[in-house]
Amino acid sequence: MDSFEQELLQDAEDDARTVEFIKNYLPQEVKEKFTDEELYYFLDVIVEYYAQSGVLDETPDSDGYIEIDQDKVVDYVIRQARKDKMGEFLPEDILWVVQGEMEYAESLDDDEAE
Repeated sequence: MDSFEQELLQDAEDDARTVEFIKNYLPQEVKEKFTDEELYYFLDVIVEYYAQSGVLDETPDSDGYIEIDQDKVVDYVIRQARKDKMGEFLPEDILWVVQGEMEYAESLDDDEAE
């Protein structure tokens, strides 16, 4: 297996862990609204937003955190889902997904800090 294939496999495993974390993070009534496919889609769109918005290029604060406007992420996901014909989603439901993704990323940072 070459390094590119290994990287793809690693990315797929990371995505699977992230989606699993998000599913556990979501309240039951929100979890029931989304398929795994939709959660993977949202994750891709969230990552796309981070890459395109330049938010990750900003200077972290004194605690090492970058301020991310969750409402902008939610709006982006909803617009993309509409454009990609994935469906119509409620901002309050997508906010749970965005927060779950952020919590997962923070949990990884916490693990690395230990």
